Amino acid sequence: MPTEQQSKQTFVTHRWTALGAAVLLAGCANMSGIAPEAKLRPPDTFGLRGDAATQVSAQWWRDFGDPQLDALITQALRDNPNLRVAQARLARARAVLEVANAATLPQVNGSLEVTRQRYTENGLVPPPIAGSVRDISTLQLGTNWEIDFFGKYSQALEAALGTSRAADADVQAARVLLASQVARSYFQLARLHDQLAVAERTLAQRQESHKLVRDRVNAGLDTTLELRQSEGALPEARQQIEALREQSQTTRNALAALVGQPDIAIAAKPLAALKPVAIPAAVPADLLGRRAEIVAARWRVEAAGHEVESAKAQFYPNISLTAFVGLSSIGLGKLLDPGSLQAGVGPAIHLPIFDAGRLRANLRGKTADLDAAVESYNGAVLDAVRETADQLTAAQSVARQQADQRAAQTAAEQAYGIALQRYRAGLGTYLNVLAAETAVLNQRRLAVDLAARALDTRVQLMRALGGGFTPDAETQQLAAQPSTRKEQQ
Repeated sequence: MPTEQQSKQTFVTHRWTALGAAVLLAGCANMSGIAPEAKLRPPDTFGLRGDAATQVSAQWWRDFGDPQLDALITQALRDNPNLRVAQARLARARAVLEVANAATLPQVNGSLEVTRQRYTENGLVPPPIAGSVRDISTLQLGTNWEIDFFGKYSQALEAALGTSRAADADVQAARVLLASQVARSYFQLARLHDQLAVAERTLAQRQESHKLVRDRVNAGLDTTLELRQSEGALPEARQQIEALREQSQTTRNALAALVGQPDIAIAAKPLAALKPVAIPAAVPADLLGRRAEIVAARWRVEAAGHEVESAKAQFYPNISLTAFVGLSSIGLGKLLDPGSLQAGVGPAIHLPIFDAGRLRANLRGKTADLDAAVESYNGAVLDAVRETADQLTAAQSVARQQADQRAAQTAAEQAYGIALQRYRAGLGTYLNVLAAETAVLNQRRLAVDLAARALDTRVQLMRALGGGFTPDAETQQLAAQPSTRKEQQ
């Protein structure tokens, strides 16, 4: 007859045998034919080979030297509802991360149950309990721990961590976008301010011309034709002034909405009061780590890769350890007696044998998600490189256009002065004055538009260069990787 020690050894041996058999059976799980197809493109294939440019300041808008702009952006970053939505998504992602982390740890539960029950007289329970009504009480503490042998929960935790970090990068991208939108709207208001000044100056100039023509008509030097021509120019100038005032108000409304305070008072500043900022000469080599939206896309690739590994781990058995200790008795009076003690411990193995293709379908879905995340990342990088190159080209082109425009405006102003002098001396017609005035007006408007565009392209360039986003060391290392961790392994 076997001894107690031999029985325990036999019991343990049988358990480990069962575990080994389960692992061998799991090896038959079929994951063949399911693999990601998309590949992350290496950074050098995007043309990012140059030296890194000067890092954009986290508060780049202060370089324009306008305290009102600084205050508006600060308030927008504090009160804008869309930014708060991004922050709420980050909080949710962090909550999911906590849930994923909890799945890797043992779970402990306590219970207290009291049930009043009548026992059947024709069952397995003998008299005197049979046919009686008794209280059944249980006080128990139990624990359950699913041992993560194959990485299902650890991979899910890594995926949740990647998603959380992507959400954090999304918040930073939303901050950069919001700051750039406020700055661009502010500069649009400044452009309309200067255009309004040009229109009012044009109206005053045309009023003076109209007075001159009227005096010449009264003196018999001009005809009614010239008088009607000068009169027709006045309503046009007034209409342009009214249209610019309307645009200024709607721009103020849009800017107030971005700031998050519709009744805020915003004073328009002239473009000359704003300082232009320097521009780099080329697309920086570390662009992948500077753009928050690219960093978010890269973390989503990382999270999707871990989701695939977690889906693969589901093909293997679940091994858990369950234990409990407590008190149980018939009747409340004996619940705390030493004889009411009960306890148990043991492993449990659950093996997927037939699931009608559910695990393979889940793995295919996660693999497709990984392919989508990779291609989204590649597309985000391509868009970022194109956008940065476009803004660099635009900023450099605007600078050259401004130089040519200044020369053209000087020539137009001189031609207008000569045409006006000749008309006053009776050597030219009023049509010559109108033609010269139109050329001057066009150049003045163009000067304002180019000045505003120079500021706008710098704002867009600051955003294209990352808007001051500074990733941590792990994110910088991840951004420089040409492939996913799984591919590197």
